[in-house]
Amino acid sequence: MNTLREMRAFPLAIRLLLVNQLGVNTGFYLLVPYLALHLGDDLGLSAAVVGIVLGVRNLSQQGLFLIGGSAADRLGARGVIIAGCALRTVGFGLFALGDGLPVLLAASVLSGLAGALFNPAVRAYLALEAGERKAEAFALFNVFATTGALIGPLLGSALLLVDFRTSALTAAGIFAALTVAQALVLPARKVAASGNSVVADWREVVGNRRFVAFSLAMVGLFTMENQLYLLLPDGARRATGWDGAAGIVFLVGTLTNLWLQLRLTRALKSRGSRARWISLGVALTGLSFVPPLAVTLYDGAPDGLADAVLRALPVLAGALLLYLGVMIAQPFVLELIPGFGRPELTGTYFGLFYVVSGVAAAVGNAVVGWAMDTGTRTGLGWLPWVCCLAFGLTSAAAVAWLHRRDALPATESTKAPA
Repeated sequence: MNTLREMRAFPLAIRLLLVNQLGVNTGFYLLVPYLALHLGDDLGLSAAVVGIVLGVRNLSQQGLFLIGGSAADRLGARGVIIAGCALRTVGFGLFALGDGLPVLLAASVLSGLAGALFNPAVRAYLALEAGERKAEAFALFNVFATTGALIGPLLGSALLLVDFRTSALTAAGIFAALTVAQALVLPARKVAASGNSVVADWREVVGNRRFVAFSLAMVGLFTMENQLYLLLPDGARRATGWDGAAGIVFLVGTLTNLWLQLRLTRALKSRGSRARWISLGVALTGLSFVPPLAVTLYDGAPDGLADAVLRALPVLAGALLLYLGVMIAQPFVLELIPGFGRPELTGTYFGLFYVVSGVAAAVGNAVVGWAMDTGTRTGLGWLPWVCCLAFGLTSAAAVAWLHRRDALPATESTKAPA
C-alpha cells in the first residue's frame, strides 16, 4: 500500500514508466532464462550455436547502450522507449515463429538492440521528470523491476508446461501492450540540443574522468547483484539438495524489497551524503557472501526437511543482505549519474554507465564461474564466496575514496545553502 501511495504522488509519466519496467522485466524473464533450453533441447542446436545466439543478443544490448543513450538525448527519450519496446515485440515474436539460424540471429539482434534503446532512455526520462525526487523515483523503479524479475520466471515456468512458443508469444504480447500504452499516454518532452556532434558528445562523456572513475568503482555492485542468478542459487541447491530452493530466495528477497525499499531510501536521503550510503550498500553486498560460506561445511545430502531448512538459512541470510545492500545503494547511484554532466547528455551518461556495468557483469560472472569450477575441482569451496567478498569491499572502498576527493556530484539535499 505504501508503494502504491508513493507511486500516485508522482506524475502520470513516471507512473507509466514504473509499470513499464514491471512489464519489461516480466516479459524478459519469462522468456530469456528458458531460451537456451529451447534452443538446445527443442531445436537440437549444438552448444556452440546456442552460445552464439545468446552471445549475439547480449552483445547487441551491452555494446549499444551508448547509442541508445545518445538517441534519447537527440531524438527524445519517449520515441526511443517506444521504438525499443516495439523492436523487442518483433524480436521475441521471431523467437516464437522461427527455428532457422538466420531467424534466431535476427531475433537476438532485435531483442538486444531493443534493450540498448529503452534501458538508458527510461532512466534518462525518469531522472529528468522526477526533479528533486530522483532518489524516491529510482527506489520505486527498483521495486517494480525486482517484482517483474520474480513474476517473469514464475510465469515462464507455467507457460512452458504448454510450450516455448506460448511463452515467447506471451512475452511479445507484453511488449506490444507496453508499446501501445506509451505511444498513447507517455508525454512528449522538448529535446534540448547538445550543441555538438554525437562523437563530440561521446568524447565529452568518456573524457569526464570523475564519471568514468565512478562507473568503474560501481563494478562491484553489478557483479554482486548478478550473483542472485549464479552463485547464490547454486549455494541454495547445494545446501538443500532441492532445485526449487533458488525460487524461495527470490521470493523472500522480492517481498523484502517491496516492504523496505521506499522506507530505506526516504530514511537515508536526509541523513548524510549519498556517497556514504552508496559505499555502505556496496560493502554490504560484499559482506553478504560471508554467511553462505557455511555451505562449504556441509557434507552430503541433508537429513530430512528440518536439516535442509537449517542448511538453507545461511544462504537466505546472505541473499537478504545482498538485497539490502542493493536497496541502499542503487537509488542513490542512479540519482547521482545525471549530476556528472549537462542535462542535455543525461541519456548518454546512462548509456556509458550501463556499457561499463554490462562489461563488468560479464567479466565478474566469468571470474566467479571460474572460482566455482576451481573450488569444486580442488576442494576449495570457499573460493567463489571470498572472491565476491573481495569484489564488494574493493568497490565500496573505491566509492569512499572518490568521496574523500570530492569527485562525486552534490545532490539537492547535500548542497551548501547559497
